[in-house]
Amino acid sequence: MNRSASAVINLDLPGRVIPRHVYGHFAEHLGRCVYDGIFVGADSPIPNVRGMRTDVVAALRAIKIPNLRWPGGCFADEYHWRDGIGPQSERVRMVNRLWGDVVEDNSFGTHEFMDLCEMLGAEPYITGNLGSGTVREMADWVEYLTRADGSPMSALRGANGHPEPWPVRFWGLGNEPWGCGGNMPAQYYADQARQYATFLRDHGDNKIYKIAAGPSDDDYQWTQTLMQSLSCLGKCSGSANHFQAISLHYYTFSGEWEDKGHALDFDEADYYLTLKHAQRIGELIRRHSAVMDSYNPCGTVGLVVDEWGTWWEVEPGENPAFLYQQNTMRDALVASVHFDIFHTAERVVMANIAQTVNVLQAMVLTDPATGAMVLTPTYHVFAMNVGHHDAASLGVAWKTPLPTQTVAGTPIPLLSASASAKRDTALVSLSNLDAENAATVSLELRGREVTGYRATVLTAPSLQGHNTPEHPQAVAPTALDAVAKTRTGLSVELPPHSYATVELSLGG
Repeated sequence: MNRSASAVINLDLPGRVIPRHVYGHFAEHLGRCVYDGIFVGADSPIPNVRGMRTDVVAALRAIKIPNLRWPGGCFADEYHWRDGIGPQSERVRMVNRLWGDVVEDNSFGTHEFMDLCEMLGAEPYITGNLGSGTVREMADWVEYLTRADGSPMSALRGANGHPEPWPVRFWGLGNEPWGCGGNMPAQYYADQARQYATFLRDHGDNKIYKIAAGPSDDDYQWTQTLMQSLSCLGKCSGSANHFQAISLHYYTFSGEWEDKGHALDFDEADYYLTLKHAQRIGELIRRHSAVMDSYNPCGTVGLVVDEWGTWWEVEPGENPAFLYQQNTMRDALVASVHFDIFHTAERVVMANIAQTVNVLQAMVLTDPATGAMVLTPTYHVFAMNVGHHDAASLGVAWKTPLPTQTVAGTPIPLLSASASAKRDTALVSLSNLDAENAATVSLELRGREVTGYRATVLTAPSLQGHNTPEHPQAVAPTALDAVAKTRTGLSVELPPHSYATVELSLGG
């Protein structure tokens, strides 16, 4: 069966600019994400620059990673930044209680993280320790990184080899305080966040964007409590608020929290349940945004989805606390669905997939035995979407009913799309979520002349298709030739379970 649908895209009616920061990433001291995944140390036989794997850095640069969240996650509220500065051989060792109860030597700390961000061309997003730290500790970290005039913390930074300050805009006020960050009631955390935010001050030209730790899933009461704590309730200026954004965490799995499902061992029913859960992010964003609208009607407080992605049961034989999982075509389509929603969600100013390397829905997997690196199907979705960064969103209006699949009594759409324009180009993203059937999408392109096009597709012979060191290109983008000009635009034929982008050259 070949399903069909048609849509109108007005190329001359731009909407909101898609923030490049919705393509952000997250690297926690968890399993093999930082150590072995990103940082191998300067003495490693794996090619590196100052300890950073050159292949991983090159791969992340290629997708123009805009920001990187660090050091957690749950780890952030156990991390004391002073333990990770100074000569690496003299740093304080610590126990990572949450993620495997392993001892780490803090050889990757503040200077290494900032070095990594500079290599990547990414902005740092630092989550401070509000759970087990102090107000002064977090305020001193801001001063250490961003002040230039020989103050106590800037002098300490200079003594550690970096006289010039770094620009660090994004600061998180703790992580998941309703859980691993302290098991706090909402009002208690809101009071703590106001206190901490008061002492996180701008130094010189560095203007801090403070992100309060928001809810998990559908905890709208948490969002309401945080919004009630703003100092500019009902006003259009957000400059005097204690924080400029709140976060939202939402993970996708096919089962329940206690049995999330498996990365490779799943059937078609599991696949559709996963898509149903993935598409729920749209509802969550709309409803949290509605709560925010009632207290901040002008939209000056942003929503940061700084943990999202698939979470499966750990691969057999792996440390259960290291959260290593394979990454299939199913994961890639979860990512594409999220991005279609992020592109038009007015409140969403940033998002961070969990996590960058070797943990959960990673971009990159590394083999500890051979040192080989593999790019995942999800990585390729990020690569194919670079053209959406800072482009103006374009509405995709479906003219025909979308094909659906009934999942647990609820019909879910089997096509997803979004589009954007930037100067003389436009990018259209199309996802065919049907596990078995191809789909033909007719695009009516209005408002500007289309002078050329190029299409790319990502798919696999099966939903379980994935890449390994032995078969690193099993799932990789290829040219999509099944695109034809029509009287009003283009006709695009999508294979089953596929993701495609169509880049348009525009005139007029």
